[in-house]
Amino acid sequence: MSAVDFEKFVHRLATLSGEAIMPFFRTSIAADDKAHGGAFDPVTEADRSAELVMRRLIQTTFPDHGIIGEEFGADNPQADYVWVLDPIDGTKSFICGFPTWGTLIGLTHHGRPCYGLMHQPFSRERFMGDGSAAYWLGPARQGAAGQGESEEKRRLTTRACPTLARATLMTTSPLLIAPERRAAFHRVESHVRLSRYGGDCYAYCALAAGHVDLVIESGLNAYDIVALIPIIEGAGGVITTWDGGDPAQGGDIIASGDRTLHRLALDLLAG
Repeated sequence: MSAVDFEKFVHRLATLSGEAIMPFFRTSIAADDKAHGGAFDPVTEADRSAELVMRRLIQTTFPDHGIIGEEFGADNPQADYVWVLDPIDGTKSFICGFPTWGTLIGLTHHGRPCYGLMHQPFSRERFMGDGSAAYWLGPARQGAAGQGESEEKRRLTTRACPTLARATLMTTSPLLIAPERRAAFHRVESHVRLSRYGGDCYAYCALAAGHVDLVIESGLNAYDIVALIPIIEGAGGVITTWDGGDPAQGGDIIASGDRTLHRLALDLLAG
């Protein structure tokens, strides 16, 4: 496929998954608990429907590609190209009616993330990147009265923030950080100007857009992060594990908009 066809294909995945999800948003949708007695880990019919529609299109279009999805597991994960899907990253926010969830569509080549897209169908926003550049696509700002709505595309760039004292930090919830790791998180938190909770995948995209400086989380899976890596790196940011390693398999993750800030935060996480 050409680059243009590939872009159209990924956007088709986003459109179809959004069409599967939106009829369920802000309804009295039931949520099953995947944890079965552990910390509440919800899944809904919207999650399952969105992943299925994406898997079917990928399997039809690229039968040699692999797929790793949150809801239906791995299919041919040793393939050269593997799609890594999280149909609703932030299901807890989804069932609460908060629009900070998103659909994550990632692609790896020989195990390395090479493209990622986050789709928020309620706000009609898409954040996308290939590691060298990243973009936002969404409704254009309103102009004159009566003017029809159109789409706008903007390049994403992280902002400079070389000191913790000026930084804005986000995490989905400190309660999701492993108990033995929370003290390290709070060491960083105690040095920043502003700390906010919530956001799920949207927090990483806000970092790529230059609104947030740090995102620190723990215990992520590959499907939680693969799609976000090319977006953050394409916007000029840096994302690693807490020990500075490769984030592609998940684990304890830190993303920063500024490389100097990243080093400072890593030092504090290490104690």
